[in-house]
Amino acid sequence: METREMRYFVAVAEELHFGRAAQRLAMAQPPLSRAIQQLERRLGVVLLHRATRAITLTEAGSVLLREARTVLEAVEAAERRTRRAAADRPGVVLATKAGASRELLSKLLDAYAAEPGAVAVEVMLCGPGESEGLLRTGRADVALLHRPYDSTAGFDTEDLHTEQQVAVLPAGHPLGDRPHMSMAEVNAMTDLPLPRWPRRDGSYPDGPGPRVRDHTQLTQLITLGRACALMPESLRAQLRDEYAIVPVPDAPAVTTVIAWPSHSRSKAVADLVRTAIRR
Repeated sequence: METREMRYFVAVAEELHFGRAAQRLAMAQPPLSRAIQQLERRLGVVLLHRATRAITLTEAGSVLLREARTVLEAVEAAERRTRRAAADRPGVVLATKAGASRELLSKLLDAYAAEPGAVAVEVMLCGPGESEGLLRTGRADVALLHRPYDSTAGFDTEDLHTEQQVAVLPAGHPLGDRPHMSMAEVNAMTDLPLPRWPRRDGSYPDGPGPRVRDHTQLTQLITLGRACALMPESLRAQLRDEYAIVPVPDAPAVTTVIAWPSHSRSKAVADLVRTAIRR
């Protein structure tokens, strides 16, 4: 299979409409339809159920969509890392969620800057869940990720710090003075549902909680009494008096890891990882 064919198929599979997919690819619809038909014939499978008013993916089509996205991400990542390696001024791009692991990151950057042969580190601050994508697509060389919320599949990792989570409630909430809460109690607060974060494809899981995209949205919703949140305990110091903080001992612990592509041969990335482990 060629990457061109994969791009064609991903466009059709995501749009579920040949006309919109052709427009997205800046090509005419007939050659796009022929390309998908040729791909099906060569693979010997049906990828799409074609009806008069709708297109749906077959099971084989769903598998190819997942695999093709992974392949195309890898190709794009290779292109970006190759260009970055050829730059006149070598450097490392580190992705991390804004506001998370602030103290750890500061110590890591200071310690690495003091190492012989240290190169410039560009820090990309991003929203929840975005660091993983930046690393997979080659926009970043290394990332600070947080298990279990970020997937580390396909990366090499080293654990740096593990901490418990706390429930963040509006100040004055009846449960705000509790010494601790259980996950069952957090989930039972229908007046303060947990937020829903977007998946990698931009869709949201089902549930009663409000849709959020960043930390600022979330904290405002908590202040307004529209949501609660689970956060790593280290974020307690960044929260102001309008929030009540209650430990949740049975919530899954959050582990901060430093992650990098398993095939990376970058000396700068290796040096940064060694510094992170020693700090």
